[in-house]
Amino acid sequence: MLSLFGLLLGLGGLIWLTMRGMSLFLSAPLCALLVAFTGGVPFWSGGKGDFVSGYMNGFGGFISAWFLMFLLGSLFGKFMEDTGAAESLARAIVRKLGPQHAALAVVLACAVLTYGGVSVFVVAFSVYPMALSLFKDANLPRRFIPATLAFGSVTFTMTSAGSPEIQNWIPIKYLHTSPYAGWQVSLVVGLVMAVMGYFWLRHMLAKAVARGERFDERAGDLTLDERALPPAWSGLVPLLVVLVLAFLLHEQLAQAALIVALAGGVFSLWLLNFKHFRDQHQAVGQATTGALVAIGNTSAVVGFGAVAKLSPAFAMVVDAMTGLPGNELVGASVAVSVIAGLTGSASGGQAIALPSIAPHYLALGVDPSALHRVVAISSGALDSLPHNGYVVTTVRAICGERHQDAYWPLAALTVVVPLIGTALAIALFCWF
Repeated sequence: MLSLFGLLLGLGGLIWLTMRGMSLFLSAPLCALLVAFTGGVPFWSGGKGDFVSGYMNGFGGFISAWFLMFLLGSLFGKFMEDTGAAESLARAIVRKLGPQHAALAVVLACAVLTYGGVSVFVVAFSVYPMALSLFKDANLPRRFIPATLAFGSVTFTMTSAGSPEIQNWIPIKYLHTSPYAGWQVSLVVGLVMAVMGYFWLRHMLAKAVARGERFDERAGDLTLDERALPPAWSGLVPLLVVLVLAFLLHEQLAQAALIVALAGGVFSLWLLNFKHFRDQHQAVGQATTGALVAIGNTSAVVGFGAVAKLSPAFAMVVDAMTGLPGNELVGASVAVSVIAGLTGSASGGQAIALPSIAPHYLALGVDPSALHRVVAISSGALDSLPHNGYVVTTVRAICGERHQDAYWPLAALTVVVPLIGTALAIALFCWF
């Protein structure tokens, strides 16, 4: 009982400290130490079953497995941003639709960039100035901008079959599948999530406008960059290079295909747009730093999960989740969703849950492709709770909104819609 109490207290403490701005590099090991202490895990024993070894093995293991993907993905996104290729492509989409379809234009711009492999953080930074301009022209309440950006970035694109985002590639290591696992069901679920979420967004906007909410201008609002931008096709081609290389090489190279694909995207982007760099050396430095921070934050959470796995309570929790009555996919989705929610990270939730649950469900004869897709979609639901790093950055740092104003529309689109998508995916896999 003490072990279970400590595990829950440690997870709750991790959320609480993160919500209050403490770095994960401090909060994760501190909360992991609490879990170890209450679970009877020794601090140091010179073996593999102690706090120090457990945390560092989890932390370092994730870095060694995923650093190149994070680095190349960060370079690709930063090059798209620094050359103006991301902004040019987003503007082209906006021009096609016009301000009368402001929300749809923002969603599509984010979706294209995200599905092409650009980091969701870079997408938010790149599209926000256009979103602000469109919402101003359409006189829509700006508190819905974070929800619109997030819906296009972290829902139907991030976890769909073929997406180069890491949330679609982590399961390959544990399930020996491909990034296109369950693509038929993924296509249906993605379309349903996109349509449902967009009409829900429109409904929320219409209700807010009917209540008298309007766009409120603020001092210091970002404006669109007036510098000369590259043609939109020069931003689209590198996205296609990433997708095509990943498709052609995934069977031969498995996870390594993502490294080759992202490297091809970075090279093609540099080749087409090298004249448009603002500061190439600075972009490389910022991309490298961003990759280290991003993978470090995720690894800190994975290290916490590695220590939690040493606690007797973790086995109890996993047994309870995997022992849920009914379809095995339900148990897998619950396990991944809960852990992703508690850690505030879809990739961290997968990295913690899959080593424990994947062998269990594969031994039961669960279809690996179905498991891959359900795990991917479900990881992108409860991860978007208020303490999620992307949520905090987008709401506060990028859009300058308050959580109490902007979070609830975002939660509807990035928590509720993916939960419905998960249920639909499970139903379709069971049906067929």
